Amino acid sequence: MKKQTMYLRMISGSLIRRRSRMLVALLAVAIGATVLSGLLTIYHDIPRQMGQEFRSYGANLILVPSGDEPSLSAADVEEAMAYFPADSVVGIAPYRYQTVKINEQPFMAAGTDLAEVKKTSPYWFVNGQWPTEPGSVLVGEAVADLIRLLPGSPLTITGTDASGKSFSRDFTLSGIIQTGGKEEEFIFMSMQDLENAMGNADEIDVVECSISASGETLDAIVSRIGTNVPAVTPRLVKRVTQSEGAVLTKLQSLVYLVTVVVLLLTMICVATTMMAVVTERRKEIGLKKALGASNESIIKDFLGEGIVLGAFGGLLGVILGFLFAQAVSLNVFNRPISFGLPLIPVTMLASIVITGVACLIPVRSAVDVDPAVVLRGE
Repeated sequence: MKKQTMYLRMISGSLIRRRSRMLVALLAVAIGATVLSGLLTIYHDIPRQMGQEFRSYGANLILVPSGDEPSLSAADVEEAMAYFPADSVVGIAPYRYQTVKINEQPFMAAGTDLAEVKKTSPYWFVNGQWPTEPGSVLVGEAVADLIRLLPGSPLTITGTDASGKSFSRDFTLSGIIQTGGKEEEFIFMSMQDLENAMGNADEIDVVECSISASGETLDAIVSRIGTNVPAVTPRLVKRVTQSEGAVLTKLQSLVYLVTVVVLLLTMICVATTMMAVVTERRKEIGLKKALGASNESIIKDFLGEGIVLGAFGGLLGVILGFLFAQAVSLNVFNRPISFGLPLIPVTMLASIVITGVACLIPVRSAVDVDPAVVLRGE
């Protein structure tokens, strides 16, 4: 019989004979591996999940004209957008502002891409419907209250176009915006409707961008655009990006702290169980040493048992950890979490290392067993 086969049979036989104690150790390792696997998955996925959550609070990057330029062109915006990570863009909404009148009362009209506004500003509450056809507008609640408008009401917007001529356009009120902010004082329409009324096109005052990326990535984007697109000045919305960074840092620190505490408790539990096993096997160890077994072989026996426990506990922990992370993600973020294959070897290796370290003190006690004293029954 080969040495490796004999060695495996000895380890498996020892684990089976003491299955009640080993089950406790295996359970401890599995719980530790479950928490480790689950928290690592959450830790890795937190930036993506939190980034998507923070995108519901509005844009985190804006583009404005540089220097003395009165406005941006579509070409300028396209050039700047080339520096955005394609898979991180949530929405990009251009805005053009113009003073108009309704019943001879002045208001600020904003031409934009309303489909993109729904992505960059999902917190807007619209009483009615978002415009889907030309000639439909949204108005802020303050505007609607002042001139007594309801969803579906017709309204006539007048003003002066780019050439100085007066214009008058009929629109239908599609919905009323409630945000609790300055948006309630504006009239929103499609960019095409505003350009048709004003008579000039390809003028953009500001572009609101919602990008799901870390603070470092956003800083890099701002730096590249500022260096390579002279007509555009990029600016981060600090109140959003700073809040996002602070929350992410605290959550990741909490996950790290909980993981360390759980792994320490796992190590203590395994060490206590293995110490009890060593105490039970003192006579067996003494007999082995009396028959010529070296300290190295004794150490290999106990470390082999610990490695087997760590491997099986780690494998079980990977499965349970993903289920744990999935439950947390669905309950907290209402989104599923993705399973990372690299998590399997990382969790199993960590479980084996923790179990091996936990066995060091019991192994030292096993090596110190004096066969003469043990075999005399002392």
